[in-house]
Amino acid sequence: MGPVGKIRLNYAAFAVYLFLSTVSIELTSAAGQPRLEIFPMQGVQRKPVGKSLILTCRPNVPDASLVADLQWKDNLNNTILPKPTGRNQPPMYTETLPGESLALMITALSVEMEGRYYCTASYANTELLETSVMIESYVAITWTNAPENQYPILGEVYVVKCEVKADPNPTIDWLRNGDQIRTGDKYVVQTHGLLIRDVQESDDGIYTCRAAVIETGELLERTIRVEVYSRPVITYLPITLEATEGQPFAANCTATGKPKPEISWIKDAAQQNVANADRFNVNPLTGLLTINAVTQDDYGTYTCIAKNDAGVVDQKTKLNVLVRPSIYEMYNVTGVSHKEIALTCRAKGRPAPEITFRHWGTEDEFAAGVQVDDDRIVLEQHFDEDRGESSGTLRISRSMRSDDGLYQCLARNKGDTDYKTGHITIEFPPDFTHMKDLPPIFSWDERKANLSCLAMGIPNATIEWRWSGKPIKEILDKNLQQVGNGPRSDLIVHPVARHYYSVYKCVATNIHGVAEQDIQLKEARVPELIAAAIPKQLTATTITFDIRGPPAELGLPITAFAVQYKEALNPDWSTALNRTWSPESPYIVESLKPQTSYNFRFAARNAVGLGSWGVNLQQSTPRRSAPEEPKPLHSPVQNDQEEPVVVSPYSDHFELRWSVPADNGEPIDFYQVKYCPGVKMAGTWHELENQCVSVDVVESTAYEMSHLSGNTYYRIELRAHNVIGFSSPASIIMKTTRGIDVIQVAERQVLSSASIVGIAVGGVLLLLLIIDLLCCATINMGVLATMCRRTKRSPSEIDEEAKLGSGQLVKEPPPSPLPLPPPVKLGGSALTTPSDEKQPLQTPTGSMKQNSTVEFDGKFVHSRSGEIIGKNSAV
Repeated sequence: MGPVGKIRLNYAAFAVYLFLSTVSIELTSAAGQPRLEIFPMQGVQRKPVGKSLILTCRPNVPDASLVADLQWKDNLNNTILPKPTGRNQPPMYTETLPGESLALMITALSVEMEGRYYCTASYANTELLETSVMIESYVAITWTNAPENQYPILGEVYVVKCEVKADPNPTIDWLRNGDQIRTGDKYVVQTHGLLIRDVQESDDGIYTCRAAVIETGELLERTIRVEVYSRPVITYLPITLEATEGQPFAANCTATGKPKPEISWIKDAAQQNVANADRFNVNPLTGLLTINAVTQDDYGTYTCIAKNDAGVVDQKTKLNVLVRPSIYEMYNVTGVSHKEIALTCRAKGRPAPEITFRHWGTEDEFAAGVQVDDDRIVLEQHFDEDRGESSGTLRISRSMRSDDGLYQCLARNKGDTDYKTGHITIEFPPDFTHMKDLPPIFSWDERKANLSCLAMGIPNATIEWRWSGKPIKEILDKNLQQVGNGPRSDLIVHPVARHYYSVYKCVATNIHGVAEQDIQLKEARVPELIAAAIPKQLTATTITFDIRGPPAELGLPITAFAVQYKEALNPDWSTALNRTWSPESPYIVESLKPQTSYNFRFAARNAVGLGSWGVNLQQSTPRRSAPEEPKPLHSPVQNDQEEPVVVSPYSDHFELRWSVPADNGEPIDFYQVKYCPGVKMAGTWHELENQCVSVDVVESTAYEMSHLSGNTYYRIELRAHNVIGFSSPASIIMKTTRGIDVIQVAERQVLSSASIVGIAVGGVLLLLLIIDLLCCATINMGVLATMCRRTKRSPSEIDEEAKLGSGQLVKEPPPSPLPLPPPVKLGGSALTTPSDEKQPLQTPTGSMKQNSTVEFDGKFVHSRSGEIIGKNSAV
């Protein structure tokens, strides 16, 4: 390369270096140059008409505090003002944003708002900053006629409508189940919809009409539910109908179609819609026609019309009127046991009715001819269609007592059924079968005894009493008195001597035979010694016994068990305490002293009296200890697999109630209630420990758990506490109801119940005061009149009254409601410490120094205080 070439090359390199240096200097200068930026940063913002728009102008300057007069100008170069305070929102306004930015808010873009918008500001009061953005609009896709629910008719051609407008014009295509529909034998895509040939039920479904504008890139879909309707078809209507004169009538006209057709009935002779006629009723949904009472005028031809949105169809039927059956002859009959008897029934009607019978108390009717299950009984039937009459005879050979009773005759034809009742009486000789298992009659202490004899027989039997083979009436003994001669007779026996305890014979006689029954009168005695009494459960203050009573004679049951008990160091049984129980009740002796030995003896009682004392045993009570486990008074109402569950009737609260357990020598000072929500997984209970609640309940045997969650399981633990410690916990699972079932009542300003009661009481008092004023003014009587007279008394009368003193009435508390006992206040003296264990238990007055009676009625135990020796406490 020559010198000239080298010079040119160096010149070119210098020129490139100079250009790059200049560009670098300009870029460096531009990066630090103050300017405004509009976000989004596109120079042209193209949005659909009616849509909202926000443009944000943000200064990009070294020092934002030097920016002033930041504002937006519209397409007409007018300054856009901020949103006025407290006024309606303008279509276009500005709003200052954090970071020294100014936003342009357009609530609904219109064609008139197209144009260039400027954002301007001054920087350091020396430099004007300005930038702009172009806003353009277009018409978005709009559905003009594209119902979301369309209903083609089965078997016809239908166009699913989908008309749309947009600027620029859109293109339309169709989808079904995500697949594009193309024009073919079944479908034709048209400008304003989708044509479906030969519509079938399989064409039901969801169709998608899709509109797209290529120029704007806008895509919009319209979901259309197509449900195929079908024209109505009458599926059931008999050609002829039969109704009975004077009786209700119903007929069905059923039709299919989609939607379900509405059905009407027209009487052709009068061209009348019978739904508007007297005695007629039509259910348009089911097609059921009912007539309250059919007359002969209802005869004729009727048209059933079924109509829905897809079309109308009709069909005719003829109504014939029948004559219902009527029984006009049936008489009661009487026969003799083991002989034949016949019961006849006659009726009329058209057609001639069929006659059957049934024994009263059963729905089974006798069939025509010989009965399969009893060949003694034959049903004979006879018909006379010309006269419209029929008869039926129920013939029974070798009749038995079980054949006696009421029989119902049924006369039945197409129109109705008539009923009439008759009686078959079967006479038989006297019978004492019902008395063969009766127990003897007991008496004691010369008490009169009533020996009753009832003879079954038709006709009624005459009764005679015999003793030692002689008629009572011939003995003429004043201690034997016969009352009644049949079919019931009583023999009153006054057993003043032991020979009256004997067997007496009742002899019954009627025209068909004689029967005898022996009745024994026995002398009753008090029960024998009790077989055993075993302590079953011990606490510091109670003992529960298992008592096995002596054998009891049939007819003379044990009515009560009694116990006498005293401290073992006390040798005198005359000072012993007594307690009685009804049989099958809990046999519990209460109010005992801890760590004390007692002697017990037991006896049984019957109607005669108390038996001898026996089963003498000695038993000591244990030392004072923590209370027994309390028993919740709630029964499970459902089983959650293997664990019982108590269901609360409420979703947000539950009242826990329990019975007072034995305190074991120290008074219970409080109960501890702990409840935790939880779930059972794989047969194991899992509690939410962080949500457990523990509460101490004092002077009550009830606690209301509140703020619970609906449809949630809770495990509840209940323990009793005294100075010695806690009892073992009683545990139940409780479930609340669903919270959605709780009806929330809107709060409103109403008077409280206390206010209403106060107003009512005030009104009553005011009325009484007015009445009293009238009585005082007219007849000088009433409270005011009495007060007036008292103010006029002499001083001597006042002194005499002062000497008499005054008294107060003390109201007893009302009885507790059953079955749940009311909350119980915990009694007892001040708490003691465990160091007082060797001190004797201080018994409250009346707790051990009284005799008591316990009675059990199968559900609850009732305890009463007082003397019980010689008392029958059976319930």
